[in-house]
Amino acid sequence: MEELEKFLQNPKTSFLAESYKKLISDEKSTESMIKEDPSLADLAKSDLESIRFQKESILKQMNDILIEEEKEEEFPNEIILEVRAGAGGEEASLFAEELALMYTKYAQNRGWNVTVLDESRSAVGGYKEASFQIRGQDIYKTLRYETGVHRVQRIPATEKMGRVHTSTASVAILPVRKKTSIVINPTDIEIEFSRSGGAGGQNVNKVETAVRLIHKPTGIDVRCTSERSQLKNREKAMSILISKLEVLKEEEEAKKYSKDRKDQIGTADRSEKIRTYNILQDRITDHRIKKSWHNIEKIMIGEVGPILEEMANFSGEDVVGEDED
Repeated sequence: MEELEKFLQNPKTSFLAESYKKLISDEKSTESMIKEDPSLADLAKSDLESIRFQKESILKQMNDILIEEEKEEEFPNEIILEVRAGAGGEEASLFAEELALMYTKYAQNRGWNVTVLDESRSAVGGYKEASFQIRGQDIYKTLRYETGVHRVQRIPATEKMGRVHTSTASVAILPVRKKTSIVINPTDIEIEFSRSGGAGGQNVNKVETAVRLIHKPTGIDVRCTSERSQLKNREKAMSILISKLEVLKEEEEAKKYSKDRKDQIGTADRSEKIRTYNILQDRITDHRIKKSWHNIEKIMIGEVGPILEEMANFSGEDVVGEDED
């Protein structure tokens, strides 16, 4: 059986494949015994039927495992969530932090594991930028349409004239896949080490454990401070960099093969304005599917599920052009 080799090489199916090999051997031995002594055929018939039944059962199990593995590769159970303040100064940084809280609270409510990889705060305490590692069943499948520019319209607390301000923050959902076609030349990477800021104990603050990787050909840079070990931070940073390069490659391919990008929800383009949060009107509008939701206060503390479910229900053909408020 030619395809048995792929089952033997896969750690998830190797044990079953070994059992399958033994059954093949038992089957051949039984068949040889019948050839040597045909009078034993009736006695061996039930043994052969049992062996063939077991072979079919094991083969199905191995194929099911590979199918599940392929699904997990398409929709991995680990992502990097990035939020970055856009236009709007300090107000944008506050909005970026609110978006991060919305997604991380939702993740925690789902029982997913959330780790802060790095954060850079503004003068008022919001996020200039921040990145999180989130692990959980169906995480990428659930959040994959959240990549893009989110816009908030509200009256800032510091606004004395009561004027409505518009600020933006960008969100990126980066899938972390176990298999990758991305090959990085070590000479293309510039590495910087620094001390990690914030809480974390004496080791974190006194030793240069924070790692920053710069991919010179693309200008993409990644910083990781979540671990107490420089080596572990470096490994995580490299994983994030590979995810970013994969997304960049997917973006380029999507633009190449799509004549009208507005016919797709999931192009993963971080420059596309996808959603507006109008605080005064208590309304969130997604411009890709022309749908609005209310009760912003609850949504922003993690009850974003209905929006995510609605996005998942839409296919590319259902998307229409973006409107302006």
